[in-house]
Amino acid sequence: MVHAFSGIHVAALMIPALWGLYWVPLRALDSVAASGPWATLAAVAVALVVTAPFAWRERARIRATHRGALVSTLLGGVSFVLYSNGILYGHIATVILLFYLTPIWSLLLTRIWFGWPASAWRYAAIAMGLGGIMLVLAGGHGGLPLPTGMGDWFGLLSGLLWAVSSTGLRTSVRTGGGATNFVFCVGGAVGALAIAAALGGAPPAVPAGAWLEAAAWLAVLGVGWWGISLAVFMWAAQRIDPTRLGILMMTEAIVGTLSAALFTSEPFGWQIGAGAVLVVGAAVLEARHDPLAGSAGA
Repeated sequence: MVHAFSGIHVAALMIPALWGLYWVPLRALDSVAASGPWATLAAVAVALVVTAPFAWRERARIRATHRGALVSTLLGGVSFVLYSNGILYGHIATVILLFYLTPIWSLLLTRIWFGWPASAWRYAAIAMGLGGIMLVLAGGHGGLPLPTGMGDWFGLLSGLLWAVSSTGLRTSVRTGGGATNFVFCVGGAVGALAIAAALGGAPPAVPAGAWLEAAAWLAVLGVGWWGISLAVFMWAAQRIDPTRLGILMMTEAIVGTLSAALFTSEPFGWQIGAGAVLVVGAAVLEARHDPLAGSAGA
């Protein structure tokens, strides 16, 4: 049980902040190699190679892991693959903030499945977050506050699957971060292959003069993001209450929306800005005022 703000919490804050910049190498790889959904599959494949030694070392523990825990971890990989493709095909800020409906799904899951308590502050924070998401969607599409494009739906579904996965990671998984990430990436590889086959057709041919640059971006994605950072994050995710984990992960929403606003031509009007503030504010409200958030181990 962790009561103080420790290295676990620092990891749960800083790794998502790094993922707020995930769109930079992903879109760079796509621009160089026109790889579409195959970019995510290639990055996950690299991560499988990086984490395979950890999985081999803990192969006995993986075999002994409860089937439900393995399924939760595999679904987490699918969740992040959906998120990755959402970032590629959708409006960055909208996809990120749709993913961060995760605390709502986590609250519902932990209340229904485990009967974990939640205060009125947590429900107020959720209402505030939903209001923020509605503003973001209305500002991004200029119409009804509903997901529209494929990227939006990928972002929404990824948040739902991550809520399921993070709950299982917290309650069932006992392998180390590297081995857990290997299983996570196995699920991601299956999901990425399915999406790539459905959306991307055949793998693209990388232009002759672009191989070196494409390989560099692929290494950054596969080793840096999917390999090392997620292994550290898996370690932290097993030790923090899933709803609190979703709150700490809000650093990704801050970094992602600000970086997209500063460095892309995607629209970022007052509605999206106000919605982002509400979503992040909901996280702060929950973290400051919910005395029961740590009762399950956070």
